[in-house]
Amino acid sequence: MGETSKKTVAVVGLGSMGWGAAVSLLRAGYAVRGADIRDAVLDRLEEAGGAPCRTAADAARGADMVLIFVVNAEQTEAVVFGPGGVLETLAPGSLIVACATVPPAFAEDLGARLAARDMLLIDGPVSGGAAKAEAGEMVIMASGAPAAFEAADGVFEAISAKVYRLGDDVGSGSRMKMINQLLAGVHIAAACEAVTLGLRAGIDPDRLYEVITECAGSSWMFENRVPHILEGDYTPKSAVDIFVKDLGIVLETGRALKFPLPIASIAHQLFTMASASGYAREDDAAVAKVYAGTGGVTLPGED
Repeated sequence: MGETSKKTVAVVGLGSMGWGAAVSLLRAGYAVRGADIRDAVLDRLEEAGGAPCRTAADAARGADMVLIFVVNAEQTEAVVFGPGGVLETLAPGSLIVACATVPPAFAEDLGARLAARDMLLIDGPVSGGAAKAEAGEMVIMASGAPAAFEAADGVFEAISAKVYRLGDDVGSGSRMKMINQLLAGVHIAAACEAVTLGLRAGIDPDRLYEVITECAGSSWMFENRVPHILEGDYTPKSAVDIFVKDLGIVLETGRALKFPLPIASIAHQLFTMASASGYAREDDAAVAKVYAGTGGVTLPGED
């Protein structure tokens, strides 16, 4: 850890994935400066050995590179270019890794604007969920110039199990993440439909989960999200509105390419219905509540 202990990485956004990256970097011997708007998570970072910061600019001060784990393009824009953003303090020639799910066109534009400011960018959206992130086993779908990957040497190895280098052009990472989110959103919606139908048909919920996870109808999302439904726990790991946004990106791209996306469109409508029903900030498995409400199903944990 001799070299890594001398490096400083700023992590902006300490949600489930950002938190996982921060603690993984600390385990690997990096100095971590983390920024978030929540006092509780900043206290946790300090207890873990990181330096808590109130703004992205504070986190980037003296950092060798910045990882941005915010929710969307608007937040990424604010964190980079807005008041208190990283460009106020980050040294020229430094690396920024943008990890949010954003429209590919936004990633391309971000890369061009940062290049004009003598900054390196990796378009690096991530996947894997909170548990894998905290274990340092997330997947990174990354694109950017070779010099940018050289600057990230060691950091990606500390926070991920796999890094897919998808080309030198910024935007390829976001295009790949868009396809992943299409599938993830459809799989969550399908899992919610299947579970609520099973409950309506009188199948024991625990038995349903046990059997399906051993059969061809299972998916990673079924295995990961259905326990939230069966436990009646909708504490968000990934909220309903995340998929309203992400599937919206999918549909916008489909329109631009004149490519039909009927299944993604239905899934997007289900997440939108869940959001409009008051579940916007609940776990995305709350789509099951939409089905339950229309199908006369009492979900676990409900009276």
